[in-house]
Amino acid sequence: MNQKGILGIDIGGTGIKGAIVDVKKGVLLTERIRLQTPQPATPKSVAATVEELIDELKYKGPVGVGFPATVRRGVAVSAANIDESWIGTNIEKTLGKKTGLPFFALNDADAAGIATMSFGAGLEFAKDGVVVMITIGTGLGGALFLDGELMPNLEIGQIFLKNQKVVAEKFISNKVRKDTDMSWPEFGKKLNKFLSHVDAVLNPDLIILGGGASKNFADYKKFLKTNAEVRAATLANAAGTLGAAVYASKRQ
Repeated sequence: MNQKGILGIDIGGTGIKGAIVDVKKGVLLTERIRLQTPQPATPKSVAATVEELIDELKYKGPVGVGFPATVRRGVAVSAANIDESWIGTNIEKTLGKKTGLPFFALNDADAAGIATMSFGAGLEFAKDGVVVMITIGTGLGGALFLDGELMPNLEIGQIFLKNQKVVAEKFISNKVRKDTDMSWPEFGKKLNKFLSHVDAVLNPDLIILGGGASKNFADYKKFLKTNAEVRAATLANAAGTLGAAVYASKRQ
């Protein structure tokens, strides 16, 4: 174990990633390990994979874990890209019992948001302002911050847009773009409809875009016409791991 760091784990639908993090500097102290998410991703199988990751890092200490669900007091109250048997399951107790370590769980988009506010594109608003981070991947994840404090479990992908019969993440996401062979200009115009709605409802000072589609921000930036400034996230795939570790450092 590296005594200076805290382990952050990011659980996703296809991969479980983890690294030991320097939570003061926002850097990884070890190489980020990625293991395949077991299928089906039940509590028992995911816990076994998490234990394997921890053993590989030879880590003992508190663990932060970003989880693809609404997380309330350590309990999953929804399930996205993970087995529905997690609903009603205490994530912290399940993983803690398997590994013998203290776990601190939060929504995966919230974890990425914490990293972004602590070390990335939202740093200048860490003490003053309203910031919305939106991760654009298979669906739409969201994290809301007021004066640097997280307002957890913002299920922003579940809102309905005007004249649309599907939730926002079925209207626009990186998956929707790929499935429909959408051009970046078309993507930008559709994304603008969603972001304009978010802008009108939440009136943020800043909107940060993360996830897979943020890598091509330059290709559609000019089509975004919100009142709030829009920026691309800067921490790439490490954000979830970093944020989970920071969360654990505050909770332990």
